[in-house]
Amino acid sequence: MALIRCEFFSDVLGQSTEATVLLPQATTRQVGMGGVAGGSAHPVLYLLHGRSDDHTAWTRRTSIERYLAATDLAVVMPTGHRGFYTDQAAGYDYWTFLTEELPAVMRSFFPISDRREDTFAAGLSMGGYGALKWALRRPQDLAAAASLSGKLDVLDADWTAREWRTTFGDPESATEAGDELFALAEALEPGECPPLYQWCGTEDELLSENRRFAEHARTLGLPIVVEEGPGHHDWEAWDRMIQRVLTWLPLPSRTAA
Repeated sequence: MALIRCEFFSDVLGQSTEATVLLPQATTRQVGMGGVAGGSAHPVLYLLHGRSDDHTAWTRRTSIERYLAATDLAVVMPTGHRGFYTDQAAGYDYWTFLTEELPAVMRSFFPISDRREDTFAAGLSMGGYGALKWALRRPQDLAAAASLSGKLDVLDADWTAREWRTTFGDPESATEAGDELFALAEALEPGECPPLYQWCGTEDELLSENRRFAEHARTLGLPIVVEEGPGHHDWEAWDRMIQRVLTWLPLPSRTAA
């Protein structure tokens, strides 16, 4: 695969930003790893980092490039800073950047499909929240979304913390703005929701809220696959489970087979 560090200007954020991009490449002489290229417009996974990381986290701490080698899947990993992929109450419009500007900019740079059935989102912790919010709030954009150890209940937090208030304002504002996943799930018709995948480790501090959201989604009849297993809130677990996500995604080449 090709690994590209892309530095570009965001009109939405009003500043320069970055994304790491993995693109399929057909190879015949690469030792220890093959590669495929597929068609002219690749299906794409927007893969989101957690609150303490940046666009390099997935490539630095997992073998995501090797796991993708046999697929025709492009992966876009943007920097979201600590913004919870949210149009902040007093800050930057990370939600608009992620869901509107970023896909358009990436398609202008790279051969990435603009079709819903070719577009996916996934992430860990803060990124798991962002991926599921994308699926629930803009279901017309995605064919599937996955969360690993997601921070799925933003109301289960310290609302006296300055960072939380800067991002969401207050609990009522978070719900009204479309940033609270439980309310978004209730407002969505099950038939409109793309397939969801949710995993959390049994030793993870976010396990309780993951179980609450899973039960909520199941009660509402949303199409969700929920799995748990041994694991903490760490990269050992996420390196293992991103492989599960990649095999679960309904890639066009698989659904056509």
